[in-house]
Amino acid sequence: MCGRFVITSSPEALRRLFGYTEQPNLPARYNIAPTQPVPVVLAERSGRKFMLMRWGFLPAWAKDPKKFGLVINARSESVTDKPAFKNAIRRRRCLIPADGYYEWHETAARKRPLFVYPTKGGPIGFAALWETWIGPNGEEVDTVAIVTTAASADLASFHPRMPATIAPDAFELWLDCNDVETEVATSLLIPPKPGTFAWHEVSTSVNRVANDDARLIEPVPAEESARLDAEAARPRAKPSRKVSDDQGSLF
Repeated sequence: MCGRFVITSSPEALRRLFGYTEQPNLPARYNIAPTQPVPVVLAERSGRKFMLMRWGFLPAWAKDPKKFGLVINARSESVTDKPAFKNAIRRRRCLIPADGYYEWHETAARKRPLFVYPTKGGPIGFAALWETWIGPNGEEVDTVAIVTTAASADLASFHPRMPATIAPDAFELWLDCNDVETEVATSLLIPPKPGTFAWHEVSTSVNRVANDDARLIEPVPAEESARLDAEAARPRAKPSRKVSDDQGSLF
């Protein structure tokens, strides 16, 4: 799955790769989390368009967002069948610019946060689906979910899923919902070749959404990682049972 991601490329680099005409002043973000506004690129008749959308997909037929739940990912294997996504995969495909994402490797000792990023550098485009939810009072909310696929063989060593990425030369195929059939678009949702992505362990500071700075993507030194492993493996002392001074005890 993908629950946090990163955008570090400059606004000009993003605009050049994705080909939209807007010039947003998009600051670097190192800990993008669900429910936050995220940049989205979609295609219109006039060309590609940049928008901000809420990360947390709501289908048009959802009556109460609070009861629907938070949907941040869509599995590539079932997007054409799931009621929430089957219309969006045909009519509302989009891209989310990114420079990498976080994944948590669960070991016997602890969960290690990892930063996963393209070996050749970013930015890259996550495959995504969007929908505009209209509330009972006419309010409109643009929402988006990241499409996931099976992890490449090397990344599968720590997690079975990863964001589906679309190569720049296939952006048009994915974004063109008028002339490109769903079957063609979904054929792009495949795991990358091993070696396409690299990764390293990062600080547990990423676990807190409020933290958002460049230190989050820096590698954790091996000795620090070993210290955290040892600390997690250390048995924790059980709290002692105290007896109140104002009552008697047989022990």
